[in-house]
Amino acid sequence: MLRAAAVVLLLALGAGGKAHAQQNLPANGLFLVAKPSMSDPNFTRTVVLVTQAEDASTVGVIINRPISQELSQLLPPEFPAQNYRDRIYFGGPVMRQTIFALFRSEAPPAATAFHVLKNVYLTAHADNIKQLLAAPTAKYRLYAGFSGWAPRQLESEFMREDWYVLPADEAMLFRNSAAGLWEELVERAASRGPRTRDSGVTMFATWSGPCAC
Repeated sequence: MLRAAAVVLLLALGAGGKAHAQQNLPANGLFLVAKPSMSDPNFTRTVVLVTQAEDASTVGVIINRPISQELSQLLPPEFPAQNYRDRIYFGGPVMRQTIFALFRSEAPPAATAFHVLKNVYLTAHADNIKQLLAAPTAKYRLYAGFSGWAPRQLESEFMREDWYVLPADEAMLFRNSAAGLWEELVERAASRGPRTRDSGVTMFATWSGPCAC
């Protein structure tokens, strides 16, 4: 299933050739917050920004796992990797050697990207990443790999009560440090009161925009 999700993301974001542009779709970003009981080591104590593709698969990046790897180890020499001063984050267990960018832009980018929040996009397209690296004032963060679920795959994880679901917000995405982010959002989710076991399933089945649940 992860292989299928990888193909979907590559095609949607333009890393695998011609692709249908995603940036004209409505923003539909959400946070999946791993519950303390989460047993999958890939997602233990994680916060994942996710968005939904046209085929109903779910893709996104873990936003609270910085790594020590250098960007120059992950990009070809023609990319100005030396311009990136932030940490690289572990985006997820799929395609760990591929760089994804989460960035803010007042206008839709020229190359393909998912529209995850108002003026916030997720991309794997080389043209977008080169442009970000060349712009000294650009607001963005880079991730190695991504997280992906095939259509309906998340339903079983909601049934196991693996995730909280919260609205995503830009401030959380670009805060200076991810330290304490998971704990903060777990507390926020718990303070919203109990949720039925299938609330996440229902939300994903009817997903058309940011969740207010």
